[in-house]
Amino acid sequence: MKANRIVSLALAIVFLTSLAGFAETKKIDTMGKYTFARVRGSVPTEGVMKMLVDKYAADIKTGFEMAGHSDLYEPFMAQIAAVAFTDMSIDPNAAPADKTFQWMLFRSQGKVKLVRDLEWAGLKPLEVYAFKVTKDFKNYWFVIPKPCGNIALFKVEDAIPPAVCDLKVTPAKANANEPFTIDMSGSQYADAMKVTILDAAGAAIASKDLTAAAPVWQWAYDKPGDYSIKASASNARGEVTGPGCEARIHINFPPVCALTVSCTECKDFVGKPIVFDASGSNDPDGSIVKAAFEVTDEDGRVVDAFMKNEAPFIWEKVFEEPGSYVVTVTVFDDMGASYGAVEPCRIPFTVTQKRLFPIVEFGSLMARGTYTGYIFARAGILYKITPDVLDFILTAGGAIPSRGEPWTAFIMGNALLSVHAGPAFFGGGIGFSTKEQTTRKGGIDLVAQVGVDVLKKPVTGGIFTELRAPVITPDRSFDEHHKLLLGFRLLF
Repeated sequence: MKANRIVSLALAIVFLTSLAGFAETKKIDTMGKYTFARVRGSVPTEGVMKMLVDKYAADIKTGFEMAGHSDLYEPFMAQIAAVAFTDMSIDPNAAPADKTFQWMLFRSQGKVKLVRDLEWAGLKPLEVYAFKVTKDFKNYWFVIPKPCGNIALFKVEDAIPPAVCDLKVTPAKANANEPFTIDMSGSQYADAMKVTILDAAGAAIASKDLTAAAPVWQWAYDKPGDYSIKASASNARGEVTGPGCEARIHINFPPVCALTVSCTECKDFVGKPIVFDASGSNDPDGSIVKAAFEVTDEDGRVVDAFMKNEAPFIWEKVFEEPGSYVVTVTVFDDMGASYGAVEPCRIPFTVTQKRLFPIVEFGSLMARGTYTGYIFARAGILYKITPDVLDFILTAGGAIPSRGEPWTAFIMGNALLSVHAGPAFFGGGIGFSTKEQTTRKGGIDLVAQVGVDVLKKPVTGGIFTELRAPVITPDRSFDEHHKLLLGFRLLF
């Protein structure tokens, strides 16, 4: 036993002497003779290593004080229980920085020893456990050689690298008062971020401080135009590095509405098309994609509406009723922004109905006697006293018989009132007719009509039957002087 102690002491002296022989970096080509902690087996497990660290906590504290890292002892002991060990090989052929320990703890003669600047110079790679301890924004990488229980500080690096700024803004274009999402969650190593929004002149109009926990900001503005967003990021030490990041956004200008109407005093336009034209509308930073037209009456009720989804933005509408109306149009751009329903896109107009119409009537006629057939034609005027309800008709014309003597051509005329019930009409009044036979006399007739409209546009027309009965006098009896007509009426 005494001989073994003498040999061990001699080896330790040689080891220390060989280390002391180097001016700066010491080289070592063997590992495991002077272990800091005694281990069993050739390669102890990670769990065994952690147990040994806990067992030799007092000696580790002494070693850290010798290394000048007493402040590192507490975080070392607190973090090593949870930290994951990494298997690593230290190559003796690597660059000096990749195979040199800043210091290493070992044990000799039962006492904790420390050697600094120790370079691995063995023939084979040195297998070690590696783990890191973080303190004050630095990562301290430690290694424990296998199966040696020595503890070595391998390298120190900044734990918090410079912040890398990342800025994403969606959408790049939005309407006024619609939010933009400003997202800096992609920034790396950023503890705090600052966002500033500037107008086209470079004046700041809004700013926001963001954090890693809350890196998103939604911002909206009511003034169209181009804006820039500038952002910066800082790490946990508050260091702002680099130029930051920047994005540009655009707040959409609304479309400009323009509306014209083919007439505002639309005289005699019932049944005729009126043109509403919004094709003069424009969008300063996009395009018009649709126009919504609406017509209301004088009480504000919606009479009709129309959506045009492509240019030209024109609507032709036929009014069946006279009255005072208002047409409005709202135009939409490719961003969905709209404008309209106010001047100049709200225009009042009136539609009046034509009341006086030329009228032509023609057809066949049966004259009492032998009910001889005639062909007749009349022309005149029709005046709408109450449109589509009550008309006054004044016509005159003639009839030509299909037979000769004693039948003769005659002239007739009517002055009638005609009442409408939908497409049907019936009327009555007085008329006159000259003699239809050479042996008869003309005179005043009572006239009755019943008919139905069958044409509407562009010429109104209807079929009617007519009974002409003489005002009875000694010279004109009903039996001899009444007439039946089947005719067609056209209004122009």
